[in-house]
Amino acid sequence: MRVRLPFYDSEAPLGSAILGSPSDSPRRQRIRIQALLTVLLATVNAIGVAVVVLLITFVIPGPSVLTAEMAFVNFVVLPIYVVFAFVLGATWLTNVSIRTLRWRTEGREPNQVERAAALKVPWRLTMGQAIFWFGATVFYTTAAGVVDKHLMPKSAFTIGLGGIAVCAITHMFSEFALRPITAEALDFDDRRRSRKMNLAGRSFMAWLVGSGLPITWLILLAFFAFVQPGTTANQLAVAVLALSAIALVTGVVLNGLDARATIDPIRSVTRAMAQVERGDLDSRVIVYDGTELGELQHGFNRMADGLRERDKIRDLFGRHVGQEVAEAALRRNPELGGEERTVAVFFIDLIGSTGIAASRPPHEVVELLNRFFDVVVAEVDSHDGFVNKFEGDAALAIFGAPTNSDDPAGQALGAGRAIRRRLATEVPDCEAAIGVAFGVAVAGNIGARDRFEYTVIGDPINEAARLCELAKTVPSRLAASERAVAAADSEEAAHWELGDEVTLRGRAESTRVASPKD
Repeated sequence: MRVRLPFYDSEAPLGSAILGSPSDSPRRQRIRIQALLTVLLATVNAIGVAVVVLLITFVIPGPSVLTAEMAFVNFVVLPIYVVFAFVLGATWLTNVSIRTLRWRTEGREPNQVERAAALKVPWRLTMGQAIFWFGATVFYTTAAGVVDKHLMPKSAFTIGLGGIAVCAITHMFSEFALRPITAEALDFDDRRRSRKMNLAGRSFMAWLVGSGLPITWLILLAFFAFVQPGTTANQLAVAVLALSAIALVTGVVLNGLDARATIDPIRSVTRAMAQVERGDLDSRVIVYDGTELGELQHGFNRMADGLRERDKIRDLFGRHVGQEVAEAALRRNPELGGEERTVAVFFIDLIGSTGIAASRPPHEVVELLNRFFDVVVAEVDSHDGFVNKFEGDAALAIFGAPTNSDDPAGQALGAGRAIRRRLATEVPDCEAAIGVAFGVAVAGNIGARDRFEYTVIGDPINEAARLCELAKTVPSRLAASERAVAAADSEEAAHWELGDEVTLRGRAESTRVASPKD
């Protein structure tokens, strides 16, 4: 079973449920942060004071501090300083920090100075704690030295090292509690310029508190044992056991917190990457880490932004040139030129468009054309063709290029019949003529090196355009060439019947025209 540390939850937006969400109201966020900072700082200092008192009183060899001469210092002066410095001091530092973050409580965007100040709050809290602990070291060591100068070394070293441990833990916890503010400040600022600590520094702090300080205490213990001739084996054993227990507990807790602080940003990125892999390009990571991991989180967001932009461009590109052409262009570098392809060509033109434009307001004409082309594009797509170009109130569709098709003629004929049926019911306020032709054409990119389009050129295109003109004069409004019907599969060809041969405008040879039976 996986064990979770109490302050961390990799599934939460900020790595922990107790931090809430960046979408929380400024007031709720301020209350949560202030409460967390006050409780965490007071708790860390209380534990630090308790451990230092136990070490000086019972663990570190040397003259006892539990003497009548030290009673006034221990039970009157020291408690007053502890209450003032650590309880009131923690509250004061928290309030100062909250005032630094006033822009967040006011719900406005921070300026550059406010962003920089927000990112420095953990260091300010740490430096404030360092001042109080340095004062405690100087104060107690001086007071103890007045009573007995032999108390000064162990007092100075024990309180000083305890202060270093408390300051390091304060920094780690304040970074944790201020993640919502860090996330918002980093959202507006440059990550490299804003970074106040790297992973090496964070790991060093965890090692310093969890291992370095206890080892230093053991070294000092050995030193005091040498310089204090009266040190017994029992005293030395008790001191070693106590310091070893402190090392084990602090090492596990702090290295665990450091590991979670490192893992959580990575997991947030891996979860977001999985969402992108599933096609969710709107996935974003909340950047709340001030180390290189924050740059990793921000880098993912930049990558996701680029993917969204690329997908948007790809979609727009596909809408302009057709999805098949777009995908073909993305698969290989498009070049000018073409190749011979056997294709079916479908040409459709709105009948009476000049009269419609003259008798209706422009917005109604546009709305009519959009409804008309919605039907055309939907049926062409469903029959595996693509609309090559729109020409005002007309459209040219191609079947069999750029993607290959086993039955381009049958698809074009089927699309023509489907469009005719749908227009009669879905767009009854207009009529359209459709011409379908089949044959060999050149398909490829035509234009200049800097700008070109995919199109088809050849006799089938001209024949389809002329059949479309002819279709305007026949009741079915749909005309196809005999070659198109002959090339279609038997199921589709059964829906057509052949008629007379006609010589289409601009063509030398005659074309036998086919019309739909239904």
